Amino acid sequence: MKKIIFFIALLAVSSILNAQSSAISFGAKGGYTLSNMKFFGEKLDAKSYFYAGILAEQPLSSQFAIQAELLYTKLGGKDSYSWTEQVGTEIVEVGNMDFNYQFHQIQVPISIKYYFIPNLSASVGMNFGFNISTKLTTGNPYMDEHKGDFNGAKTLNLFPFLGAEYKITPKFFVDARYHFNFIEVNKKNTVPTKIGFLQAGVGYRFK
Repeated sequence: MKKIIFFIALLAVSSILNAQSSAISFGAKGGYTLSNMKFFGEKLDAKSYFYAGILAEQPLSSQFAIQAELLYTKLGGKDSYSWTEQVGTEIVEVGNMDFNYQFHQIQVPISIKYYFIPNLSASVGMNFGFNISTKLTTGNPYMDEHKGDFNGAKTLNLFPFLGAEYKITPKFFVDARYHFNFIEVNKKNTVPTKIGFLQAGVGYRFK
């Protein structure tokens, strides 16, 4: 499955780099990802990561454009529960058991952009998130951390999003988008799991 993900990522990069239209603009971007994860509708503590990648934008008219990107980031969440043990005839609280969930992803966001003015645009699209690996780390103050795979996650996660971009100069820009948790990231017959996340960052267009 990892070979399939690598092939899709390679195909996306190849398509961006080999595009022939002179109207297409290319660039790089990076920034901050704030991820919110839910189990059974219960919200976990948010996790912060970075994202980085490349993009290509094709104008469709004076006000509309389509943009494709190839990004790397991580999603996830963390939680903790009181941990107790039986000592003799008593139940003793020995601290919290911590859970740290991480989804390492290659993401391919595709969006339609509308330019209100030449420097300001809004976008709507779908982010195709391919899991490279999914990890779960558990531990408490009285035991070593245990790291393993987080079973049940889909290989492909879908995140619809809304966003906005502002061009500071013809080459430098800032953007932000929010990805909605409408679609579960786990397979059927496993724990209902959803992830929503905010991405905000800066970018540079080469032309």
